[in-house]
Amino acid sequence: MSQRQVLQVFEQYQKARTQFVQMVAELATRPQNIETLQNAGVMSLLRPLLLDVVPTIQQTAALALGRLANYNDDLAEAVVKGDILPQLVYSLAEQNRFYKKAAAFVLRAVGKHSPQLAQAIVDCGALDTLVICLEDFDPGVKEAAAWALGYIARHNTELSQAVVDAGAIPLLVLCIQEPEIALKRIAASALSDISKHSPELAQTVVDAGAIAHLAQMILNPDAKLKRQVLSALSQIAKHSVDLAEMVVEAEIFPVVLTCLKDKDEYVKKNACTLIREIAKHTPELSQLIVNAGGVAAVIDCIGSCKGNIRLPGIMMLGYVAAHSENLAMAVIISKGVPQLSICLSEEPEDHIKAAAAWALGQLGRHTPEHARAVAVTNTLPVLLSLYMSPESSEDLQVKSKKAIKNILQKCTHLPALEPFLYDAPPNILKHVVGQFSKVLPHDSKARRLFVTSGGLKKVQEIKAEPGSLLQEYINSINNCYPEEIVRYYSPGYSDTLLQRVDSYQPLTN
Repeated sequence: MSQRQVLQVFEQYQKARTQFVQMVAELATRPQNIETLQNAGVMSLLRPLLLDVVPTIQQTAALALGRLANYNDDLAEAVVKGDILPQLVYSLAEQNRFYKKAAAFVLRAVGKHSPQLAQAIVDCGALDTLVICLEDFDPGVKEAAAWALGYIARHNTELSQAVVDAGAIPLLVLCIQEPEIALKRIAASALSDISKHSPELAQTVVDAGAIAHLAQMILNPDAKLKRQVLSALSQIAKHSVDLAEMVVEAEIFPVVLTCLKDKDEYVKKNACTLIREIAKHTPELSQLIVNAGGVAAVIDCIGSCKGNIRLPGIMMLGYVAAHSENLAMAVIISKGVPQLSICLSEEPEDHIKAAAAWALGQLGRHTPEHARAVAVTNTLPVLLSLYMSPESSEDLQVKSKKAIKNILQKCTHLPALEPFLYDAPPNILKHVVGQFSKVLPHDSKARRLFVTSGGLKKVQEIKAEPGSLLQEYINSINNCYPEEIVRYYSPGYSDTLLQRVDSYQPLTN
């Protein structure tokens, strides 16, 4: 047998291995093939190929493994159980950039599924190697490493802390300054995933100087980058007043308001979330947002979108309104009430309706003027029907009831209250009658209107427990009118009159 024929055997074997990994990598891109591949024992066949003498076979084997592990936690679990991780980590440090990208992809695909799988990656020493990859010359390797680190950190505080302890943050902050947009996006996303768990972790990101660099990218034309930047700033600002103030000091106002008009729905949503996370902390921060024109801009934004995109904006208005009557008035003046009323009526999802109900309650609870601003938009009957509807979720019922109570207890605009005398259940009726008992003694015009509209007659029909608060309110209302008027409108009065007619003896000459 000639030397050529001997070598041909090896060439054929290499060709077969190459063909095998390429085909598996290709098949793994389609969900319908995954189960068949799994049952055929693909994992144990790919594992030795990670250490193949041919670099392209190694890389393609890693790519195929990543695609499989990406599908579900069973396959990701198989990577862990098959002792594949230590091999990947070893190769991450040793091999060329193509292999590094593929290996980091496998780590990300395994780590994304659960804290336990992410912990397995940490336990095999991958973090130090991934952090070294953040300093790689190739932007693609940096990106793959940042992505894997973000996916590990997103699960919980402990995993995030492990990523921080490995020294990732200063390098991620350098990555957001690189020219490549994709790398900026992934690095900003990883910083967001680290910051979200605790004030301490967010502080670590701030100490590395991240805020200034993130704030500069708020006006970047790339929508996906803006999403990540706004998300990272939100995750920092949400934890405490100090952190929120640091975000504000990076001069994000008024530039962040331009994002509320962005074509990308998620840029809008994340911008609203950022403003909400700042507004919720203190009246001063809310006032700063009002002064920058933030409230009017958020209201316009809510009007221009639908569904979950609206939610952070709705909540932001509620937070601002909750702080003080002046801030609530700023929301009212900017036409916040009609917009929230539209959300309450239009939105099909209960949790969005509940947020709108809560925000309206915060707006109406301060003074009679605030309550009137909410009441005149015909919001109260909508809240009542949501509270009474058996289809409403428990949270929506609770929030609607609370909002009704908040508004009613300050509302002196009687035309808005009157329908409630007829429709409201006893626990709400008590508050309605209470408001009438406060207003009627001081307003003669309202007293007359209350009679002609049928309100007084309705009050006489209410059956209240003797000595109850409701009975006291009814007595207060009745004391505003002459006795014969009250008698006239009491149930059974016409029967009494007829009895008197029956028993009346006319005088005969």
